[in-house]
Amino acid sequence: MGLFDSLKAKVRSAAQKVSDALSLDRLSQGLAKTRSAIFGRLGKLLRGRTLDEAMLADLEEALLLADVGVETTERILDGLRRRAKHIATDDPDAVLDAIKAEIAELLLAAVDAPASRDELPKPYVVLIVGVNGVGKTTTVGKLAHNFQREGKSVIIGAADTFRAAANEQLATWAERAGVEIVQQHRGADPAAVAFDTLKAAVARNKDVCIIDTAGRLHTKGGLMQELEKISRVLKKVIPDAPHDVWLVLDATTGQNALVQAREFAKVAPLTGLIVTKLDGTAKGGVVLAIAERMHLPVRYIGVGEGIGDLQRFEPIAFVEALFADASVDEPA
Repeated sequence: MGLFDSLKAKVRSAAQKVSDALSLDRLSQGLAKTRSAIFGRLGKLLRGRTLDEAMLADLEEALLLADVGVETTERILDGLRRRAKHIATDDPDAVLDAIKAEIAELLLAAVDAPASRDELPKPYVVLIVGVNGVGKTTTVGKLAHNFQREGKSVIIGAADTFRAAANEQLATWAERAGVEIVQQHRGADPAAVAFDTLKAAVARNKDVCIIDTAGRLHTKGGLMQELEKISRVLKKVIPDAPHDVWLVLDATTGQNALVQAREFAKVAPLTGLIVTKLDGTAKGGVVLAIAERMHLPVRYIGVGEGIGDLQRFEPIAFVEALFADASVDEPA
C-alpha cells in the first residue's frame, strides 16, 4: 500500500466516509480545469525520470502555475526531499504517490475536525463575511440548503443592507433552499437585522441561524465597527454567539484570495474559510496556499452554480479529485 493510500485508510477509519461528505464525481467535475491544466499532467512530467532537483524544479513550476504560491510550494518540495530518502525515486508511481501524500498531509494539518451536526448548539449561529463579488450571498443560500438537507431547520438574516439588490438576491436563494429569511429595507442597521434574525431563530426554535454581512473591505475601520456591533448585539440574545465566523473567498482570484483572507483576519475573528468558484478556474491550487498559510480550516468549497454544489471540504477527496487524471503509464 502506497503512502497516500495508507494515509487515506487512516483518515477514513477515524472520520466520516468521503461518500457521505461529498460526491467525488461532482468534485472531480468541479476541479476539471485545475486538473487538466496542471495536476492531471504530473504523471507525464514524472514518466521515465528520477526524483532529483531537476524534477523538483519542474514540479515547482507546475505548482506555481496552479497558484499554490511560493511559500507553500517550497514546503511541498522540502517535504518531497525528505520523503526521497524512503521511496524508490526512480519509480514514477512511488513519486506520484509521495506528491499526493505530501499535499494531503499539508491539507489535513490545516483542517480540524468540525463538530458533529448533532453536537452543535441550538440555534447554531454562523456569521458569513467576505468582499462583494466572491459569491458570499449565493454561498449563504447554498449553505442553508446543506443544513436543510441534513434535517436542520434554518433561518437566514439579510444583514448586507448596503449593497443594492442584496436583499432580493438572498430572498431568492432562501426560497430555493426552502428556509425562512429576515430582512429590512436597504440602508437599515445591519446589527438590527442580525438581532431580529437571532431573536426569531430562538422564538421559532430553529437549529441554524446564518447571517449575511456587507463586504466593504476597503473601509476596514467601518467594517470592523460593523462586525463588532453585530457580534455585540448577537451576544445579547446568546452570550457565545456567533459560534462561527466564516470568510468566503473566490478561487478565480488566485493569490489575491490569500491577500483578502489576511486582511479580513485583521478585522474579524475568523474560524473557517469557504472557497467558491473552483469550477471556473485552473487556479485550484490556491486552496493549498490558503489552508497552509492562514492556519484556518477550509469548511466548504464551491464546485458549481447549482444549489447543491457547495461541498463540505474533505482533504483526501480533494487530493483524489485533483489527481484523478494523473497517470505515469505510457499511453496506449
